[in-house]
Amino acid sequence: MQNFRNYYEILGVPKTATADEIKRSYRRLARKYHPDLNPNDKAAEERFKDIGEAYEVLSDTTKRQQYDRFGQYWKQGGFQGSGGRTPSSREPYTSDFERGGYTGDVDFSQYNDFQEFVDQLLGKFRTNERAQDTGGASSYRTNTQAPPRPNPRRDSEAVLELPLERAYVGGRERIRLEDGRSLEVNMPAGVLSGQRIRLKGQGASGGDLYLKIILKPHPFFTLEGSDIRCQLPISPSESVLGVQVEVPTLSGLVKLTIPPAVKSGQQLRLSGKGFPKDTRTFGDQYVEIQIVVPKNPSNRERELYEQLLKVQSFDPRENLPKK
Repeated sequence: MQNFRNYYEILGVPKTATADEIKRSYRRLARKYHPDLNPNDKAAEERFKDIGEAYEVLSDTTKRQQYDRFGQYWKQGGFQGSGGRTPSSREPYTSDFERGGYTGDVDFSQYNDFQEFVDQLLGKFRTNERAQDTGGASSYRTNTQAPPRPNPRRDSEAVLELPLERAYVGGRERIRLEDGRSLEVNMPAGVLSGQRIRLKGQGASGGDLYLKIILKPHPFFTLEGSDIRCQLPISPSESVLGVQVEVPTLSGLVKLTIPPAVKSGQQLRLSGKGFPKDTRTFGDQYVEIQIVVPKNPSNRERELYEQLLKVQSFDPRENLPKK
């Protein structure tokens, strides 16, 4: 039997390998030999095809059983062109393996080579071969199975998680798909969670691939539409006197003037420092003031606070009910 390929050796697993072991080995090898990672490497391309063929057989319980049976028969001969006994059309084929107690449901003697067996196993059908007999009439050699229906184009979806900073600037992102492929996508600036990006022809069976965008939570910024919100801690003295501080934005640090007597919870706006609306315009960034008191003031700070308490004219409870 010609062209026999040991699928277990191709995937680097023993014959006793579990389905999970076969899947893990396939994914590792598919990533290693994928044409996208090995451009213009014909050897890697052929290895990638062999890996896919081996996995298609060994990952399917029924196909794997038939392949294992085929291997047993192949080792003992008895196939067309192998030098073994070929049964007549009236005699059912039996091998030493069958006579040892197993009766298979596949007549392996019908195959001229290993590829013909694989084609039928995987549902592939060769073009009918026409031959002229001595009487001038045409005869055909065909598979007795009806050809399978072509697989329809199927769109597929994948999730692409982005940090807020990367979504803000856009640019090239690489995503690895479940089938082992790695794609590089040019992301526009300002993509939002829930948006889908269509990659034409990159889905299953020639369909399209839709990337669903998910923005990862940020520890400082919160996105609301095209506006950015954040909380800025300041000290009591800064809130009373007013100061100029640096505030983080997605485009870098900017200076913000805190007005005197600012209140906790008050919001200040940084115009145009939010998320991109389009290529030219941006939302705003809203900074919520949070007045924070020291937990462990130094002795000097405590003295100053005590002096301030004695001289302060401000009564924070003057509007409370008197009775």
